[in-house]
Amino acid sequence: MNAPAPAADWHAHAAALKAAAALRAGRPASAGAAGAARIILLDTIGCMLAGRAAPEVAAFERNASGLESGPFTFPGGRRLSFAAAAQVGAMAATWDEACEGHAYAHGRPGVPAVAALLPLAFAGDRGLDAMADALALAYEVGARAGGWLRIRPGMHVDGNWPALGVAAGVARLLGQDADGIARAIDIAACQLPTSLYLPVTEGKTARNTYLAHAAQLGLLAAQAAAAGVSAPEGALALYAGSFSAAASAESPTCAESPTCAAPPAPQDDLILDAYIKPHAAVRHVHYGAELARGAREALEGKTAGITRIVLSIYPEAITYCGNRAPAVPIQAQFSLTFGVAAMLRFGVLDHSVYRAGRFDDPELRRLEALVDVRVDRALEGEGRRGASLRVSSGYKDFEDDVRAIPGDASRPLSAEEVAAKFMRYGEASVPGEKTFVFANALLSADVDVKMRALWDLLF
Repeated sequence: MNAPAPAADWHAHAAALKAAAALRAGRPASAGAAGAARIILLDTIGCMLAGRAAPEVAAFERNASGLESGPFTFPGGRRLSFAAAAQVGAMAATWDEACEGHAYAHGRPGVPAVAALLPLAFAGDRGLDAMADALALAYEVGARAGGWLRIRPGMHVDGNWPALGVAAGVARLLGQDADGIARAIDIAACQLPTSLYLPVTEGKTARNTYLAHAAQLGLLAAQAAAAGVSAPEGALALYAGSFSAAASAESPTCAESPTCAAPPAPQDDLILDAYIKPHAAVRHVHYGAELARGAREALEGKTAGITRIVLSIYPEAITYCGNRAPAVPIQAQFSLTFGVAAMLRFGVLDHSVYRAGRFDDPELRRLEALVDVRVDRALEGEGRRGASLRVSSGYKDFEDDVRAIPGDASRPLSAEEVAAKFMRYGEASVPGEKTFVFANALLSADVDVKMRALWDLLF
């Protein structure tokens, strides 16, 4: 690994990030950014509603209410303080790995921001417009930070830079100006934690607390900034030079690193490039899953005759999602082989495949053991994402490849598709007619409806 660049090398990136925040501090989000924020808000809430059904999340919510009761409640849940609600929301939204993400950021800037902003907007009687403006700003800061402040090998992004976006968004919702927002970012930058990938490898759900910690840190930083707490302006640049895996402009691998490129222009809305996942798994898994869906259709859902499955995919996918025979859901969410097998077996890869009755299905496990994963050398040479899949069943072979998948910037999910996903995930704790009304109200409201009134539609 190359030695990190001196802090001075990163002042341009830090300045661009703060300029992007300042540009959005005193004005409404653009129409495109506000619309994207509503989509991300709806999808993240749906993931929260589904994830709250997990026993660990339900127990965490009960315990948190006993310790930190407050003004906010999830449907059918208990009273929670702002901080406790943010922790529960972030943990629940990540539980099934169905939440949003951003390719440039290599992470999900929206989840902790929604988790922190939602209870604040509810209790503060803020409108949907204010919520969307704050979320759009939070996403902008988070996505830019993720594209720049790359983690070191063995680390996980969720407990790291996402706190910067939360700090910025919450500061905006609290009424801070550009200076206050920048100060909130700097306060968070002084204490960014390091989080390990190890829990994923070992199948431990500690990783699902990472974005809860990011939401908590962002809340703390924004509240501190609002109270007048000071912070050094060079914190972000110093962090990049000392603790991130950002490459120096003089590094021989600079051409391979997006951190070496000029930062995005302050006026660019990176939220427009966010992706909404059609499937509940790490994005790398989606390529094989999409191909497996086509194979299932070709086989008319008959999997018993399948004798061979070969998935060829780009190297990064194998690095992060090479888990075989996953014993617990979090391993399966990072498993190329499980994703292909689940789609072949059930025709879906959503939260239901991680629940009892499906997760240990014998035919699913037989199929998973058959999947042979290989590096696609052509994709490796091009530095591109994509995959090819070959499925042999009797005398028939299904073979196809894919380079772009639903949810990509070039193939975004429609508002109707996101609403349908929200309704499927929300049914874990909310009747279908209520999820329909909520989704329709959130996406189509042409007046500044209060977040409290929106939220009440789920009860």
